[in-house]
Amino acid sequence: MADYKYTPADFKSDQEVRWCPGCGDHAILNAVQRALPEIADQTDTPHNLFTFISGIGCSSRFIYYMKTFGFHSVHGRANAIATGVKTANPRLNVWVTSGDGDSLAIGGNHFIHAIRRNINLNAILFNNEIYGLTKGQYSPTSKLGKITKTSPYGTVEKPFNPGELVIGAKGTFFARSIDMEVNLTKECLIAAAKHQGMSVTEVLQNCVIFNDKTHAAFAGDKATRQEHTITLRHGEKMLFGANNEKGLVFEDMRLKVVTVGQDGYTLDKILTHDAHTKDTTLHSMLAAMKYPDYPVALGVIRSVEDEIVYDQAVEKQVEEV
Repeated sequence: MADYKYTPADFKSDQEVRWCPGCGDHAILNAVQRALPEIADQTDTPHNLFTFISGIGCSSRFIYYMKTFGFHSVHGRANAIATGVKTANPRLNVWVTSGDGDSLAIGGNHFIHAIRRNINLNAILFNNEIYGLTKGQYSPTSKLGKITKTSPYGTVEKPFNPGELVIGAKGTFFARSIDMEVNLTKECLIAAAKHQGMSVTEVLQNCVIFNDKTHAAFAGDKATRQEHTITLRHGEKMLFGANNEKGLVFEDMRLKVVTVGQDGYTLDKILTHDAHTKDTTLHSMLAAMKYPDYPVALGVIRSVEDEIVYDQAVEKQVEEV
């Protein structure tokens, strides 16, 4: 690759961004456009190899705002089409942008099988717990009891937790961020791009029109996030709170929130995050943590290398045959 250093402007299209003012998608777009120059540099990927595939939904307009190759597919099929694109041309750096309705409802089958196959795709899952483009129906991640246009008396369905779903489908990489945490999202996306195999980065995103403040209880402002989320980084202690005074320990086969320095819980008893262990037990527990009983886990929760990466295995098989 040439010595030219890309900037975010190299990845911004000339199209007017047509999301509602205040939509969390704007922040995610910003994070991606900031991340790609660093990804290009760190992975030696030229601009013309970046490709974005989307399904249908507000998030799926993403490809029009990226100055890259792209394919706006049909509802729920982004991961299937991205699988074909990556398998046909493994050199491409392929990204999937999809919403919780697009990938977890009509596209749920394609989503879990792309993960199971461990194909080298980078999926960004926009999770606003609602269908936005079709005007406010409940989605597979909507909270139990949520009143929407299709559940006027409240939903009677338990929601999916995308992290548990990814890890349960034998996922090798799962990260989570919040739309307004642009730097954290960027950090997760760079880690995802370096990962060999399927990566899924869930971004908790706010729909100001149909599901405003759905994540506000734990993510509403900086002070709230400090108290009710925990940012995990491999090799670091699982600490949170305004002064990192709280932490996670493992007792009686479950996670427990403690205060450092109280009840005998010293710093050395706080768990150290190991994103690379192949054992899914703790990763599943971390992904499943819910407010108010636990802090919501952010950052790279799981990143393990597997000996089989689908597109690489297919390419090798074709050469052998």
